[in-house]
Amino acid sequence: MYIDLINSADAVGMFCRLHMKTKRDIPIRPSEMGVLIYTQKQSAPVTPLMISQFFKIAKPSVTSMVNTLVKLEYLTKEPSAADGRSYTLKSTQKGNNLVEVTFVEYFKTMELLKEKMGEHKFKQFIELIQIANGILEEVK
Repeated sequence: MYIDLINSADAVGMFCRLHMKTKRDIPIRPSEMGVLIYTQKQSAPVTPLMISQFFKIAKPSVTSMVNTLVKLEYLTKEPSAADGRSYTLKSTQKGNNLVEVTFVEYFKTMELLKEKMGEHKFKQFIELIQIANGILEEVK
């Protein structure tokens, strides 16, 4: 019984390592790229709290990524008129260009899996990951 759990943990761990080590030819870290894509794709103004909740990461981590993206001129901070401490984020033209140019590169691992697994198995794979994510979120 334990051997099945060990093999399962090894398989999931290997998948995560392979996915994270995929060479992406982008000038920022994958986590920062995720924030940039998220910010650009939202129709409403984006706050650091929204990013923190969406990616399920601590606000200090969001602040660090946002500061880097602002420094590199991919995002701008728009101060809140109501609260001087609050701000929303907006993708700059440079940020929009980076997302457009690297979108395919950023998602090529998923595209490869979909191509090699086939549409049906890939859909099942994603559905099972979503179920697993939901279970792990409940336990947290």
